[in-house]
Amino acid sequence: MSKTILIAEDEEIMASLLEKKLTQVGYRVVIAPDGDEALNKIKELIPDLILLDVMMPRLSGFEVLEIIKNDPQLKDIPVIIISNSGQPVEIDKAVALGAIDWVVKTDFDPNEVVAKVNKVLK
Repeated sequence: MSKTILIAEDEEIMASLLEKKLTQVGYRVVIAPDGDEALNKIKELIPDLILLDVMMPRLSGFEVLEIIKNDPQLKDIPVIIISNSGQPVEIDKAVALGAIDWVVKTDFDPNEVVAKVNKVLK
């Protein structure tokens, strides 16, 4: 059975690009356009991996990350942060909250994302 990846991303173009790329290599992809919906889908699906945007409506990626890392049922799901800025302070905060890796949108390369996902899930 293919592994499920939840993409929590409010930018439609970015979300569909990631979805297309990850689906092509055999993953099942679910998209949540805001932090609140992401949290509901994470609890419902228990995905194998979460790609989590930092800046989202309703709940930020940091808030979502903090909630799932404090939930015994969800805390072991690996999270890769998607960041607009890639500022060290933002990345440090994400890592401190439990993210295992990050992608900076300005340097975005879909193949790099697939490589990071494969590294975590293979």
